[in-house]
Amino acid sequence: MPSASATTSSSLIATRFAALKQRDAKALVVYITAGHPDRARSLALLRGIADAGADVIELGVPFSDPLADGPVIQASSQRALEQGMTFDGVLELASEAAVSVPLVLFSYLNPIVAAGPTALTRASAAGIHGILVTDLPVGGDPELEREIGESPLAFIRLVAPTTPAPRMAEIAKHGSGFVYLISRLGVTGMQSEIASGLAATIERLRSVTALPVCVGFGISGPEQAKSVAMMADGVIVGSAVVRAAETSVDEAVKLVRAMRKAIDER
Repeated sequence: MPSASATTSSSLIATRFAALKQRDAKALVVYITAGHPDRARSLALLRGIADAGADVIELGVPFSDPLADGPVIQASSQRALEQGMTFDGVLELASEAAVSVPLVLFSYLNPIVAAGPTALTRASAAGIHGILVTDLPVGGDPELEREIGESPLAFIRLVAPTTPAPRMAEIAKHGSGFVYLISRLGVTGMQSEIASGLAATIERLRSVTALPVCVGFGISGPEQAKSVAMMADGVIVGSAVVRAAETSVDEAVKLVRAMRKAIDER
């Protein structure tokens, strides 16, 4: 069973989604790579997108082999690593930022395991509220999954558009916070159109879980965000914000603010 600290740390995500539902609003979930473009700008970006209206921020842990990511996030991860960003550096960044919105640690499995047995409790102490491990499917390592599930963090799980409904139910049953629905097959990256059949996939997932459904992969602008918000409980944007941050923190924050406005006007 989760400990009292688990309930306290992870509940901020549930509270945020409950508040959104009460006022018929949709969540804007924003991904950034910790340490990109550099530590100082990453800190400013973290604070800026929180102020711009993000409901949840996914803080990416840089990894040398980000196989599920497209070129934009791959490059940002490599740049952050070259500047010395580490797992504990990510936690220090989160702690220093001290934002009021929930933070989700977005990571591959290797950095979590390498960080040692206290990695998740250290993350909670630093102000992290949830965790998403991209390459740990349900049933892949039951013992490790149990440890993460009993940690102080909400355990966000991924669902693919091709996942059958019974498997969706199994995935959601072993998760908390919200479900991350991948809008299309392939790697992360900006797309010009929303995947056909997305509405049906969302409904299939909703039929087997009460958790909020947030959709990511390929959402690159305000109009796409608005379209997805009309179907899902939340919209996840990553590559577009990371690319904008290459230009400036202000450009990235401006994009988040525009997406927030579009989602609210749906």
